[in-house]
Amino acid sequence: MATKRYQRDFKELELRRRKGMRMLARGVAQAEVARTLGVSRQTTSSWAKKLAEDPQAWRRKPLGRPGGLDAAQKKQLGKALLAGAVANDFPTELWTLARVAKVIEREFGVAYSTVNVWRILREMGFSS
Repeated sequence: MATKRYQRDFKELELRRRKGMRMLARGVAQAEVARTLGVSRQTTSSWAKKLAEDPQAWRRKPLGRPGGLDAAQKKQLGKALLAGAVANDFPTELWTLARVAKVIEREFGVAYSTVNVWRILREMGFSS
């Protein structure tokens, strides 16, 4: 038996969250918000807690795991790579993904697989 796959409409979900939080901010009861928008009372309770912490809580959070290196660290990595492999304590000037991974781990304390190192390098504008 095949499972159904649902496509989530993130804009629609965000609009519903925004409408619900506006209603909560106006003082509408959580149960009434849940009935009006067709969501669970637990959802409206969660919205109310988030609204108390942050008025912009209705915004959608980015999906996936956050990246390990920020822009400043990537800039520092780029400088290290342009300095050369010998300058980074390797015996030859040949850069490999494994060597770049070692530099990242040594400099920033973050371990990456060679696949992720390749993605980072491509994102930074380096090519093969």
